[in-house]
Parts: sequence; C-alpha cells; structure tokens
Amino acid sequence: MSAATTRSRTPDRLCAEAVDLARSAAEEAAAPGVVGEHAGLASEGDRVVTHFFECKELGYRGWRWAVTVARASRAKFVTLDEVVLLPGPDALLAPEWVPWSERLRPGDMGPGDLLPTDAEDLRLEPGYSGEDEPVPNAPVSHEMAELVEAEDAEVTAGAPANLPVAPSRGSIAAVAEELGMRRARVLSRYGLHVAADRWEEGYGAKTPMAQAAPASCVTCGFLAPIGGSLGQAFGVCANEFSPADGRVVSLTYGCGGHSEAAVMPKPPRPAPPVIDETRVDPFPLRPAPDSGSVSVGVDGDAAELGHS
Repeated sequence: MSAATTRSRTPDRLCAEAVDLARSAAEEAAAPGVVGEHAGLASEGDRVVTHFFECKELGYRGWRWAVTVARASRAKFVTLDEVVLLPGPDALLAPEWVPWSERLRPGDMGPGDLLPTDAEDLRLEPGYSGEDEPVPNAPVSHEMAELVEAEDAEVTAGAPANLPVAPSRGSIAAVAEELGMRRARVLSRYGLHVAADRWEEGYGAKTPMAQAAPASCVTCGFLAPIGGSLGQAFGVCANEFSPADGRVVSLTYGCGGHSEAAVMPKPPRPAPPVIDETRVDPFPLRPAPDSGSVSVGVDGDAAELGHS
C-alpha cells in the first residue's frame, strides 16, 4: 500500500474542522431550512474532506448534502470545492430506469400512438426474395415496382392518376401479393412461434373455460378459419355471446357457446315388450277347495275340473 493511500484514510485536521464553512455553502445552495444536522465526514484524499448534512427537503428521505472542502499544500486556509445532494445508505430512490421498449405491455397503445419496430426485430424477416435488395425506404424491389407501375398504366389508362388499382390476376405482382412478398417484412419462424404461444396461453386447451366446455372449437360452427400456417391450429371466434368473440382461438379451445351445445339428446326409448305365445300359463280364478280345483288358461277354456 502506498503512502498516499495511507494518508488519505486520515482526514486533514483543518479540513475536518471547517464545518461552519461547509454548512454555509450548503445553505447557500439549498432552500432555506432544508439543511439539517452535521452527519459526519469522509476523507477523499490528501487534504480533501467531504462533510455531510441531513436533508429536510420533502420527498428526499435519507438524502444528504455533501460539501467537499480542500486545502493546498502548506496552506492554512480551507477552500470550498463543490456542493451536491447525494443519496445516503437508506435514501428513498426512484426505480431504476427501464427503456420504453421493455416497459410496453399489450394494451398500452392508444389512438394516435406510434410503435416503431426495430430493424433487427427477431419476429420479422424480409418479405422479398432474390439477389437484389431494395433500398431501406422502399417496400419492394425496383423490378417489382416497375412491374406494378406498368400494370397500373395499362389498367388505369385514362382514369385519375390517384385511383388505386390491384394487380392483374395471374400476374407476377398478384402472385407476389398473395404470397406476402410485396410487404417489406413478414413474420419470421420465431415470430410465428411467439404469437402461437401467446394465443395458446390466452385461448387454448389449458384454460378453465376450455376445460369445462362441452366440445372444442374445431367442431364449432362459429369458428372462422384463417389462412397461412397458423390456420392449422387457430381460427377466429365469431360468436357474439362467447367470451372469445373476435379473438384468435386455438382449435382445442372451447366454451359454453359451442354451436352444438344446445342440441338436446333424444330421450331413450324403452325396449318393446316381449310376448311369448308358444305356451299357456294356467292361473286360478279363486282359491280352490281341497277336494278339487278349477284352473282356467289364458284362452278362457277350462283346463282342469274336480269334484268331491
């Protein structure tokens, strides 16, 4: 350990005794009545000492006024260095700043708000293909733009210049538009997986609503299918009485608004009676005496007659 470091641990005597000078500087920098008691000092180096004073300002609990004084070598006069307001060990501090892109949550956007998308967003990838890349501010390649302009000139000949016209059916531009290639960027594989996980969590098979549903959305008449690869696992609910109306739902989701939930099953029909007509079962009309009995068959004919 060097000698300079050893000397810096012991506060300079004259600088340590300059409490009044430090208090006057703190009161001059702060509002009246907000500088409290002397809260200690710290040695900053050779002949450099910082005095701390309590801060009574509302909203600054635990903060301290720090006044640094210094003395030149072989000088007897202490001079003022700086005055700042610093947080103490138990000071009340504001939360750590978080970038807006990390603070944003679904539903935070309102009318008129703009949400810029990072150029390196992992959820997106270029929507064009080919060797020639377009300029950064061009949504399509130069060749595609020339083709679109040529088609527009043919279709809109003599019409107003600002009339929007879709590409001709079967043209390269129409095929590119159908495949999503005319957009500057499209969903990447990562973006598809993130969206699918989010939709599955909100309206999937593991939700309490789906667990209590009579059937899944894949058999519901209110399910509107969607295109693309996501259409293999998701659709849009079109039942106005369903809690998922207008939402992207998993095909394994379900609710009590299923289109077939109100179809009541038919009551069970009892089996028809079985009549055996191949035999005759005799039965007595009245109790017969001991000396004889009378039995009549089911056809009414006397089967047995006895007398005493």
